[in-house]
Amino acid sequence: MQPKLLKYILDIESVIEEIESIKQKTQNDFNNFSNDIILQRAIERDLEIIGEAIRKIIDINPDVQITASKNIIGLRNIISHAYDSVEPEMLWGIIQRNDPVLADEIRILKGA
Repeated sequence: MQPKLLKYILDIESVIEEIESIKQKTQNDFNNFSNDIILQRAIERDLEIIGEAIRKIIDINPDVQITASKNIIGLRNIISHAYDSVEPEMLWGIIQRNDPVLADEIRILKGA
């Protein structure tokens, strides 16, 4: 595996661990999350990093299969450029439904 590719995979893996830590900090409760703007901003940043890392992975190797990679990159752009349209409900849904799938795919890529 190319060193740059591995770096981005490890970056994503690290950010997913941060997201899991935030979920624990909120006791995995949306109300706790929605009442804490600092945690929301942290999740936004984490999702930005994931989106950028996936974009770079695909630039290096377009054959890498990551479910919803275009959506993840698009989300990064929304957070960066249309931040006023980002709602806590959207962030919460992503970290509950999409991050576990991504975590599994990253584990597989890392092992490949």
